[in-house]
Amino acid sequence: MARRFDLLVFDWDGTLLDSAGAIVSAISSACADLGLVPPPEERARHVIGLGLKAALQYALPDLGEDRYPELAERYRHHYLAGDQELQLFAGVAELIGELAADGFLLAVATGKSRHGLDRALAASGIGSYFDASRCADECFSKPHPQMLHELLDELSVDADKALMIGDTTHDLQMASNAGVQSLAVSYGAHTAADLGRFRPLACLQHSEELRAWLRRYA
Repeated sequence: MARRFDLLVFDWDGTLLDSAGAIVSAISSACADLGLVPPPEERARHVIGLGLKAALQYALPDLGEDRYPELAERYRHHYLAGDQELQLFAGVAELIGELAADGFLLAVATGKSRHGLDRALAASGIGSYFDASRCADECFSKPHPQMLHELLDELSVDADKALMIGDTTHDLQMASNAGVQSLAVSYGAHTAADLGRFRPLACLQHSEELRAWLRRYA
């Protein structure tokens, strides 16, 4: 079969790395440090994929503007204390290696900071497979299309030959805003019902299904 896509762009947290629970826990612990009532888990999970400032503003919308930097510092403290223990989802390392060997261009578009992504890529063992990446402190936060626009330009790929793969509505809406097709995974932060509203090519329930879909249809 002819290749459908030249470029595969992956979200990181909740798509490749099993980190959604750790992010929610870090938000809750940061709130506790500052004597704040943590957001409900559903609200905390919704912010995964956004840049940190946008995420905290959504999670705690009534917090004074001057307190977000302090909250962000405590969030980083708690998340970084355990991030080296986080694991890629089952089969992800093998999948990324196979896709690279097959000649796909691979990229990451993430709500992480550049420092955070570089740290995660190094720890994961798959960082060398990616041709490019964009982070929330380099671009507008998702769902703004800037990350995808810049990746397409850097790698000289047309929008119709790229696929965005993510676990949040922010990922899928960013893809739509950039004129790029999307593929959803529901094993991360957002539910299949929410993801389905953005009409991805498919919504996959397990990382093994992601591997099978890409091998068959990409």
